[in-house]
Amino acid sequence: MAEPKKKSLPPSPASKSPADGSEASSTLGGLLPREELDRLSTLQLIDLIVSKLPPRHPAILDMVYLRERIASVEEMNDEARQAIEKMDAIIEKLRSPAFRVGTLLMPIQPDQAHVCVGGTDYVCRIDPQIPLASLQLGQRVLLNEAFAVVQGLGFDRNGPIVRIDELLSDGRLRIGQESGLMPLVLQRSALLSKEKLKPGMDIRLDVNQRVALEVIGMGKRVERSLETVTELPWSSIGGQEEAVQAIRDTIELPFLHRDLFKRFEHTVPKGFLLYGPPGCGKTLLGKATAYNLRRQVKAQSGVDRPEFFLHVKGPEILNMWVGESERQVRDLFVQCRERANDGALAFLFIDEAESILGTRHGGRYHTMASTLVPMFCTEMDGMEPLQNVVVILASNRADLIDPAILRPGRIDRKIKVKRPDLVGAQSIYEIYLRDSLPLAEPKSELAKAIVRVHFAKTEENQFLEIVYRSGKREILYRGDLASGAVIAAVVERAKSLAIKRSIETKQETQLTREDLLAALQREYLENDLFPSTDITEDWLKLTDFDPDNVIKLGPIRPRKADTVGNAIV
Repeated sequence: MAEPKKKSLPPSPASKSPADGSEASSTLGGLLPREELDRLSTLQLIDLIVSKLPPRHPAILDMVYLRERIASVEEMNDEARQAIEKMDAIIEKLRSPAFRVGTLLMPIQPDQAHVCVGGTDYVCRIDPQIPLASLQLGQRVLLNEAFAVVQGLGFDRNGPIVRIDELLSDGRLRIGQESGLMPLVLQRSALLSKEKLKPGMDIRLDVNQRVALEVIGMGKRVERSLETVTELPWSSIGGQEEAVQAIRDTIELPFLHRDLFKRFEHTVPKGFLLYGPPGCGKTLLGKATAYNLRRQVKAQSGVDRPEFFLHVKGPEILNMWVGESERQVRDLFVQCRERANDGALAFLFIDEAESILGTRHGGRYHTMASTLVPMFCTEMDGMEPLQNVVVILASNRADLIDPAILRPGRIDRKIKVKRPDLVGAQSIYEIYLRDSLPLAEPKSELAKAIVRVHFAKTEENQFLEIVYRSGKREILYRGDLASGAVIAAVVERAKSLAIKRSIETKQETQLTREDLLAALQREYLENDLFPSTDITEDWLKLTDFDPDNVIKLGPIRPRKADTVGNAIV
């Protein structure tokens, strides 16, 4: 602190000394000019005064005490001044406007950059101390109150997740409305500049939703593909010779004789429908198609093209959220197209197709079929062609599928999968009675014996009664409802009987004719593969009868007089 200026007092007569020589030498002004005295501190002035005093002058001790007091006061003032300056700096920071965080979109000049802040674009100056090479597209940057870039903050770790709908030619990404956002076109960040992206991938955006930052994965894409298709040569499928031949004519010939089909300008079928009663091998035929086509192509061309078999159950696609079912349908075709472009034999197998591709009805109310069917039709023959992809539909009720799906140009072939007759059932029994099993007789003899009983037109084998609208009644026997699933269940039950007998007798046993006959009897008595009610609609699903011509269809129940315990005599 500056000392107040004081007027110099005239020296007293007692202070005059004859040795001084002049009055100017006894005052401070005689030692230093006034300007230099003003620049000295209080402690320096005291030191100057003490230096004028003679040695051992009594006032020297007083001046030392005064100097110490003034030094402590000045030290206290310095501490107070520093505290006030710190407080002023803190108050100034609290009163200053907040800095902003934006997303760097691109550098424009060495000292300018395109930055998005809160959805608004700005052209901001860059602090010269920040090297331009340290700033990357898509990272966060700190802006001061003048909207100048003063610091790079790295890449954001949060943000909305969206799904890629399409890859544009220049590398940008288009996302649709599935993510709850308006359709947007995004640019890639520096992190994804060399990343191989595909439609259907989930990516994370910055908070301003302008740049793609990170690949999350394939999102909710359910992995329905079979890693390895079971070896199913056509010889392993019995009782379906007509269906097998129809599939080979529809699928194998166009792949194996492309030049011939091109010469005749014959359109290659895009898919086919397998329809018929449950348990007759529709899914088995679909898998066998993929396996045998790969084997045939390899045998003819020498190139082993892996098969991509996408197995979908119709109800799995249904979802309560609006647009989710349509997204899954589109994603199925995207997966098949991707694998087909990679050189694989792509197969899309949709089981229980009537559950998602049912007939549309006019009305005021929205139904799932009103959006799924158009989506499926668009994917089958829309703007993007469906090449090298085989679509297989399987259904127990083909009459419930929308006609737009089954029209020529989409599902070109309808193949009936019938119940096996006596000869077909015998071949199926021989397939399940393998030579590796401990059989008591040759498998052909066992198959003939069980088929003869299975298809016998006896009263014991009466199973269903049909009443037509004309009043006519008809009896269906067990053989009329035979299927591959029933035959497989009979053989498995016979194995369990043989195993149980071996455990009880503690001896090695074989699968006998009696085991098969007992298994057949129990299979139809327990009725595991058939409806447990007498409702006509449930039983119509197992037959090929026209529902409009049938009044009643139900099982024939055994009479009480014919039952003993749980068995029929």
